Parts: sequence; C-alpha cells; structure tokens
Amino acid sequence: MTSMLDRIPGAEPFPGSAAARTFITEVEAFIAGDLAALVSRHGITHESGAPRAVLDEIWQLSRARGFYGVTLPKSLGGAGFSVLDHVLIKEAIYATGSPVAPHVLGELSGPPRVGALAKVVSANQLERFVVPVAEARQAICFAITEAEAGSDAGAVQTRAVRDGDHYVLNGAKRFISGAPFCDLALIIASTSDDPARREVSAFFVERSTAGFAVEAGYKTMAGQAGTGNIVLTDCRVPVANRLGGEGDGLRMALGRITVNRLLHCPAMLGHARVAFRDALAHANRRQQFGRPIAQFQAVQHMLADMATELAASRALMLSVARGLDAGDDATDGASMAKLFCSETAFRVADKAVQVLGGEGIVQGSRVEFLFRMLRMYRVLTGTSEIQRNTIARTLITA
Repeated sequence: MTSMLDRIPGAEPFPGSAAARTFITEVEAFIAGDLAALVSRHGITHESGAPRAVLDEIWQLSRARGFYGVTLPKSLGGAGFSVLDHVLIKEAIYATGSPVAPHVLGELSGPPRVGALAKVVSANQLERFVVPVAEARQAICFAITEAEAGSDAGAVQTRAVRDGDHYVLNGAKRFISGAPFCDLALIIASTSDDPARREVSAFFVERSTAGFAVEAGYKTMAGQAGTGNIVLTDCRVPVANRLGGEGDGLRMALGRITVNRLLHCPAMLGHARVAFRDALAHANRRQQFGRPIAQFQAVQHMLADMATELAASRALMLSVARGLDAGDDATDGASMAKLFCSETAFRVADKAVQVLGGEGIVQGSRVEFLFRMLRMYRVLTGTSEIQRNTIARTLITA
C-alpha cells in the first residue's frame, strides 16, 4: 500500500498520462547520465552556473534527445502534453536536484518562453524569432521589470516612439532573467504620447541592435548570475518587430499568465522535495546520544510537517492543472497554487536547514542553497501579496 509520504517523491499512483510517465523516465535517465557527466566535466554547481557556451551544449543535447521543445505547440514539434502532464514533468526534472535543471526544457530562455507566442506572432516573426529559440539556436528573455514597474507592469517608463518604419526605444529594464546570455529580448515599452494614458506595446529586439546593452555581473541571493539589466539607448527597431498592435503588449506577451503562474509551482515543489529528501537522509544517518536523530520526536515532527505540507501543496497544484485542462478559468486557483506552493516550499527548506543543523547553514550545503532559492520564489513571478490581491479580487467580485 502506497502512503502519502511515498507519493511525494513521485511514486505510484502516477496521475498523468502514460506518455508523460515515459518522458519522465527518459529525462531522468538523461539528467543522471549525459547531463551529470557534463556538469561534472565543467564543474557546474548550483551557484556557479554555466557560461553561454556550455548552455548551448546543454540545449543541443536536450534537443537531440527530444526534450528541449516538448512544451511547444505540436505545429512547432511539441508533444502536446496537457497542463497536468507538464507540471508533473517539470516537477520531476527539478526534483533530480541537478544544478542545470532549468535548462533541460529551456525554462529561462527557450521554448517555454515562446510557445504561447506562436499563435499570435506574424509569419515573419515566427521564422525570425520563435523558430530559432525553439530549435535551441537562440536564447530569449522577457524584459518587463523596471525601477518603477514590477507588480504594476503597466507602469513601464521605457518609451517606444514611432519614427517612420521604425520605433526608437529608450529606457532601462532590470532584474531580467536570462538577460546575460540572451540573443534577443521581448521588450515591453510604452507607446503612449500622453503620460496619463497607458498604452503598453511589445517588441522583439535583437541584442546585436545598436543601443542594446546588457549590464550583468550582479548575483541574486541564491548566488546565481543569470539575471541582468537591459539598457536601451536610441535603439531603432523595425515596426515589423512589434508584437501585435500598439497597446497589445501586455495582453499578448502575458496571454498565458494563469497557466504560467501555475507552471512555476512544480519548480518550487521539485526543489522542496530535494530539501526534504536531504533532511530525511541526514536524520537517518546522523547519530546523537547513541542513535539516529530520526528517532527523536522533535525531528520526527519536523519531517512529518514537511511531508504533509508537500502533499497538500502538490494536491493543490495538480487540482488546478486538471481544472485548466478542463477549460476552467482558474485565475484564482493558479494564484492560490503559486501563493501556497511558494510559502510551503520555503517552510520545507527552512525545516530542512534545521534538521541538518550545522551542516545546513554552511555554504556549499545543498539545503542552504535551496533555502535561499526558495525564499526568492515568494517574490519572483508575482509576489505573495500580489497573489493574495488576485485571490481576494475574485472573491469580492464573485
């Protein structure tokens, strides 16, 4: 008989399709084999990251094995997995604990960034921007956040002024994931000629464009350097690079925001499962007062809380995924999942540090890294407070 605790690491019963289960088995073998060898060969750690040349190698290896573009629409070679299958696959990848887990499917800069755009871009944009990203030939980043525009994405100050067949872009984006190794960016800018009127548009801008500069070199609290600023100075961009019409930027660029919000949850829970496993293994191994610390009730209670919260958050995530597959709106559900999973995953990591004690607070310990990484998820991709706002709005207007 399978217990709830057994189900957390992904044991039976598997809730997804047979195809997803096969995919997970194959991608786990790839991560444990070819990818682990690459990570070892290049000395990649959770904090050191990988240079662009190595990322290219990872992307091409993943694509050759049929993993990299799996989330794309079928028209671009994707597998056509349901949302439920997608969250299970992503959770399994992150739960391997690989320091390059985000790059297996191209989460930061590849196919998941452009899959939803395939339905709204022009034929020219599909060929020039989407297909090269889908085929692991180029990397893309989404540049929205600014000094005065974060949670309020519509408040962007970056300006795009029409000049004949071009727009001239000026402004600065910051904290942009994937910016240090991007080949192009989807820039969100204001095309309004009236400061009191919001009109936000989106543009594909190639890094090679004059006036496009990436400022990197800083690290997040998790120690990673995959984030940077983008500064645009009189950057001339063809009108043909605009996504949709003027004022369509946020709607088109964030058209799948509900699904994307949910799809951050499996990464959090995958990381949290790694922290839980490390804590459980340590508790069974570590001896104090002549016996493993797992035999002490205080430690048992922490492990029990971790397992319970993981099971509860995973159940919510899977429930919302099923709702989306059934055609539900799920705006509130996705925000509930993002809120609960991010807060829960951090609590799990916090308890893992406590179980490991001295080993858990030393830099280089995996749970110490996961503690910092999972703290970030309460801010990234929509803060917990923004999720609460969204949930409350659906309740009040119901």
